[in-house]
Amino acid sequence: MSDGERHRPFEDRRLLVVSTNYAPEVTGIGPYATQLAEHWAQSGARVRALTGMPHYPSWQLDEAYRSVWRTVEVRGGVGVHRRRHYVPSRQSALRRAAFEVSVLATGLLAPPPGRPDAVVSQMPSLAGGVIGARIARRHRVPYIPVVQDLMGAAAAQSGIRGGDRAAALAAAAERYALSRATLVGVIHESFVPRVTALGVDPGRIRTVPNWTHVQGPTADRAATRARLGWDPATPVLLHSGNMGLKQGLEVLVDTARLTPDLRVVLMGDGNQRDALRARAEGLPNVDFLEPAGAGEFTDILAAADVLAVTQRASVLDMSVPSKLTSYFVSGRPVVASVADEGGTADEVRRSGAGVLVAPEDPAALLETVRKLAADPVAAGELGAEGPAYVARHLSREAGLARFDDLLTEALDGRGSARR
Repeated sequence: MSDGERHRPFEDRRLLVVSTNYAPEVTGIGPYATQLAEHWAQSGARVRALTGMPHYPSWQLDEAYRSVWRTVEVRGGVGVHRRRHYVPSRQSALRRAAFEVSVLATGLLAPPPGRPDAVVSQMPSLAGGVIGARIARRHRVPYIPVVQDLMGAAAAQSGIRGGDRAAALAAAAERYALSRATLVGVIHESFVPRVTALGVDPGRIRTVPNWTHVQGPTADRAATRARLGWDPATPVLLHSGNMGLKQGLEVLVDTARLTPDLRVVLMGDGNQRDALRARAEGLPNVDFLEPAGAGEFTDILAAADVLAVTQRASVLDMSVPSKLTSYFVSGRPVVASVADEGGTADEVRRSGAGVLVAPEDPAALLETVRKLAADPVAAGELGAEGPAYVARHLSREAGLARFDDLLTEALDGRGSARR
């Protein structure tokens, strides 16, 4: 193979990436879908993305798209086809179902024109998985869904109102989408048993971990803390990302309530932000920050003393937070208030960059944070494991290369498609 073929392995291939989330969204799966599509465009492919209107993590339609129903943009060499859909400002099983149905309807009624050579979808959403399966079946081309979250398990485990009723319907949609795949990508091996239970042959499942999609910190840590108004003598426990139901962020507010000698910072947005603000009313040591831009994001993470990842105790095998890749690159220790047997706990253990505590236990969380704050040398050594783990396993180059291998295998016909 020539150098040109190695660097442009998908020359003139027509690829369709289906993802409800896409740039300009900067958290969740949007950055991964965007970087993947743009990477393949740079590899010589003609890439189109079918996506929704920007709305995550605030669950509010981006102001720039308020009057837009259907549009085509070009971003990073990718033709981005956006379709309007319902955006629920509050989450319940019924509202989530309406969201999925609206995404499904607009995506199936108005897909991008032309015949792709392969279809890759990001799950969630459920609708994206079904749309990808239907388009691939219509054109009889390879189909590769990538499981970032399992919505059936999420409905049952996250505490969403009406979730038990929605779990069976979500699982049925996942079964439909996954059973028709040529190959199935999962971001963590903890998803494999659930995906297998949905009817997928284990021989068709490939692990394709998310990569770190942000740059490491560059700003002076003390200067960033001063800019943010953080007292150098007060430990800062920071959570960044979506403020949703499954995160169980109440534990952080309740931890702040136990002591005035800890500052808890919640940076991001989500449908539970207002409820968390109400819960934190009267607590001067709880701060809410808007999502940080790419230029300062990891600098803010690095300015904290400890980074928090939290999940409800019921969340086991439906999600591995994408925030972990950014946490690790920041070089600060991670405290994971999560179920010990879940995929998130596995990833923190594997990195060596964090400590596990029991979920929904403010006292245990506070005790662990105090121990780290009292021994900055040990905390620094723990945090330093994060960038080292990223360099070994979660670099962008390694992550995208795994997807290249996945796509190549599907295009070469080595997966067994069910169409």
